[in-house]
Amino acid sequence: MKYLLTDDPEVARITEQEEQRLEDTLDLIAAENYPPKSILEAQGSVFSIKAAEGYPGNRFHAGCRHSDELETLAIERVKALFNADHANVQPHSGVSANLAVYFSVLNVGDPVLSMKLSHGGHLSHGDPASITHKCFTFHHYSVNPKTELIDYDELSAMAVKIQPKMIVAGASSYSRLIDYERIADIARANRALLLVDMAHIAGLVAAKVIPSPVAVSDFVTFTTYKTLMGGRGGVILCKTPYARRLDQAIFPGAQGTPSMNLLAAKAVCFKLAMEDRFVEIQKGILENAACAADALVAKGYRLVSGGTDNHMVLLNLHSKGLTGKQAEETLESVGIVVNRNVIPFDPEKPNITSGLRLGFSAVTTRGMKPPEIEQIVELIDHSLTGKDDPNRLREVAEGVKHLCGKYPYHRPDVS
Repeated sequence: MKYLLTDDPEVARITEQEEQRLEDTLDLIAAENYPPKSILEAQGSVFSIKAAEGYPGNRFHAGCRHSDELETLAIERVKALFNADHANVQPHSGVSANLAVYFSVLNVGDPVLSMKLSHGGHLSHGDPASITHKCFTFHHYSVNPKTELIDYDELSAMAVKIQPKMIVAGASSYSRLIDYERIADIARANRALLLVDMAHIAGLVAAKVIPSPVAVSDFVTFTTYKTLMGGRGGVILCKTPYARRLDQAIFPGAQGTPSMNLLAAKAVCFKLAMEDRFVEIQKGILENAACAADALVAKGYRLVSGGTDNHMVLLNLHSKGLTGKQAEETLESVGIVVNRNVIPFDPEKPNITSGLRLGFSAVTTRGMKPPEIEQIVELIDHSLTGKDDPNRLREVAEGVKHLCGKYPYHRPDVS
């Protein structure tokens, strides 16, 4: 960062501190991962300069021939990666992608059926705190109180009663596989469109280690920076009949010029996701999450839904007498970064919560395997059961530092 050090030493210092934080902490945030350096280079490239409103071959600025080539390459790659009819790679985020889908085929006030946030859904699926709630009439399906799995019978009954124009599947804190074909059948039976938000699991889908929703969905949205191991941004896939309306909903409907540097990073991301190394990491993510689930259960922790089929584990901390906020703060103090999370039928406020969400993408990318995951669970348990013991917390912090030192986050075989 020689130029940044000269132009703005303060920002350079903060950036260096953040890099050191990444190196010295175990990242168990389910929405985070470590992108290869090639992606960071693409994000910081000269494409940061270019204004390129419109689409390849139809721009509203001159000098876009390389931007056209880049965007076309990204589109072709992501279509091949997910076997999709059409792709728009311009969305700035996953929320932007979801909004574009809604406005491409729905009218303001139309009924939409989606998963409740506290049961695993996402803010942009019509939660009252989101602008999506103000634009459309959302109704929310839930998980079964006993199994904590999606209640497909309830979903079907609600669809018959509400007659939604769209059903939204996909989640931000649901650790099980979703039966896309069953939801697609429900959507078709009620003349509803189906949107699947696979932001969290796109990498697992790309590697074909879990089922893909693309074939049975009208629209699929995702982000590139979670399991997909890319930079920031969103992507939309759709069936051909909706392509024109979708593209218009992004530009000129909701965005101006795309961030061509982030689009460059997406192109690199899609290429790397076709390689064997990526597939092995995704297989490792599933193995590590399952290992963590088993180890946590063995230590007496209660898992929402009883286990995991993807990259995350959701803990119910009631049995341990802890809130999510207490657990999050305790673990961060020793270098384990997680996030508190609402759980189904949570009695706590959303800023406190009874749950803790753990994701295993980032530590897997660092090269950790089940033996290291078992160590991490041991460190988590030592921290939470000894949260009021400074000596124990210091001991855990040393263990975290040692483990991080053995697995630097930018190893040569990853970068």
